[in-house]
Amino acid sequence: MTNRWQAIAEHIESVTGTPFKVVSSSSVSGGDINTAIRLQGADTSYFVKLNRAGLADMFEAEMAGLQELAQADVIRVPKAMATGQAQNQAYLVLEHIEFGGGGSTSSRMLGQQLALLHQLKQPYFGWHRDNTIGSTPQINGEYQDWVSFWREQRLGYQLQLAKSSGYSGRLQTKGERLAQELSAFFDNYAPQPSLLHGDLWGGNAAFDRLGNPVIFDPACYYGDREADLAMTELFGGFGRDFFAAYNEVLPLDPGYGTRKTLYNLYHILNHLNLFGGGYGQQAEGMIDRLLAELG
Repeated sequence: MTNRWQAIAEHIESVTGTPFKVVSSSSVSGGDINTAIRLQGADTSYFVKLNRAGLADMFEAEMAGLQELAQADVIRVPKAMATGQAQNQAYLVLEHIEFGGGGSTSSRMLGQQLALLHQLKQPYFGWHRDNTIGSTPQINGEYQDWVSFWREQRLGYQLQLAKSSGYSGRLQTKGERLAQELSAFFDNYAPQPSLLHGDLWGGNAAFDRLGNPVIFDPACYYGDREADLAMTELFGGFGRDFFAAYNEVLPLDPGYGTRKTLYNLYHILNHLNLFGGGYGQQAEGMIDRLLAELG
């Protein structure tokens, strides 16, 4: 056992009060930002994320998000056990959950439980700390006005990052116009602050062996529930049963069909800033569709 695993095992022991000795460690596939390891003990195992020491704050923020989602007590998340540094690497230790398949009933449960999470109103827009969306900083200042929050902390911030990376021209011109006209998309809709997962694409939701929904890898903040739901449509993976069940608990406003493009623009701009490629054209196309709505 390496000194790193020994240090992490000792940290697990200190927070659980139960002896834990690493019997084996194995890589877990699926992530593209962190190294993921399963630490197996004699009768229990843990899921461990590793990254460079300079990203310790990222893991601390993720742990805070998982803890707040757990406190809501409406949808399962992996229990966050510990975070720290060992041998010049930051780590986050989570409960290891065995995933299984989920059918129609499980998908409906996920929709219902997400709606219940969104029903829990919060005191402001933003969050008590910054975190990350992917590996990009996500700024979470406290706001009372949602339009200002989205203009400055989401759309504006991503456009600034894009400009600093050389993506200027029409993307910036159109993006600035959209930012100026943002309030037009909220003429008859006043969002209430809800606790959001923040990065709810298909890869960050699954079902345990009993078919119960589990969400993980959050980028939490308090915001319009539509932002969470919009991302479930961005890359697919959430079926008709999920959306029907959500809408039964918490019906959607008629304007969601337009605003979901606005909310997903944030993630496409983030993908542009992370990966480049065709995401610039996709972002411009989304901005064009939104500006066309303004007439």
